[in-house]
Amino acid sequence: MKIGVLTSGGDCPGLNAVIRGIVRKGIRAYDAEFVGIRDGWRGLLDDDMFDMTMLDVRGLSGRGGTILGTSRTHPYEDGGPERMREVMAAHGIDSLIAIGGEGTLAGASRLVREEGLHVVGVPKTIDNDLGNTDYTFGFDTAQSIATEAIDRLRTTAESHHRCMVIEVMGRNVGWIALHAGMAAGAHAILMPEFPVSFEQISAWVRSARDRGRAPIVVVAEGFIPEGLDSQVADQGVDNKGRVRLGGIANYLAPKIEEITGIESRATILGHLQRGGSPTAYDRVLSTRLGMAAADLAQHGHWGKMASLKGTDIVSVEMSSAVDSLKSVPLHRWEEAQVLFG
Repeated sequence: MKIGVLTSGGDCPGLNAVIRGIVRKGIRAYDAEFVGIRDGWRGLLDDDMFDMTMLDVRGLSGRGGTILGTSRTHPYEDGGPERMREVMAAHGIDSLIAIGGEGTLAGASRLVREEGLHVVGVPKTIDNDLGNTDYTFGFDTAQSIATEAIDRLRTTAESHHRCMVIEVMGRNVGWIALHAGMAAGAHAILMPEFPVSFEQISAWVRSARDRGRAPIVVVAEGFIPEGLDSQVADQGVDNKGRVRLGGIANYLAPKIEEITGIESRATILGHLQRGGSPTAYDRVLSTRLGMAAADLAQHGHWGKMASLKGTDIVSVEMSSAVDSLKSVPLHRWEEAQVLFG
């Protein structure tokens, strides 16, 4: 079997480890051949690819980013499925492994369901917002980077008796904020799932200050304060029409200072959370998911994706990953609040 491999959507640590797991398992277990498709669906539509061997994936488990490149090209652009069939036939490609998040897996699932293309998936996002998998690779690295950043900001906050407002990624879910905030001992964690008033935020900040602490507020980029209808920082949209998030920390810090009188500073971690080497956990998870994806392709389980359930890697429907957003549940929010203030 000849298998095309692509990475699509936002990059994250662990993509290269997935590619390595796919290629090594496919060649050693099944004597499969592999084609690396450059820049996601764009490479398939533009016939931009290369033969990929074990030599091409050596030493990749600890390397961030993706050697294949990525883009947000939609699979139904520029000729869509018909063009894909043409390119796949020209290269003798039997099937595809698509590594990506919500948009990638939704598109891949549609290609299987409506077009009959042979595609399996691997769930990827630092946001951890995909359904039917306990965790996605990239999330552990992102929360670890955020935790280290908060630890560093705490020492300067304590030196100057300031409040620090740290903004993390996550789009419309608060998993990174929740985990990094809990790990770093934040005095308030603000997430899109649960609106909070300025009065409550200020009460938590004052409580921390009154105990002799430098208040630490961790906020997810998609957080909307109670009483507002939308994100306060209008960053416009990208070239694919996706809303750009970022800037809520710059809005909150002066508000907190105005209400509490505590000098406050904002830090936006941004793309730092996407870059660099993956954690050991993400390297192992990525490798296992990649090897499982090679199995799915070899056995013709089209429309399936590799998924983490507990400590096991299992096969589930790709469509189930994008049926609904995996938000932070209420009980996790209630659990965390005892730590605030």
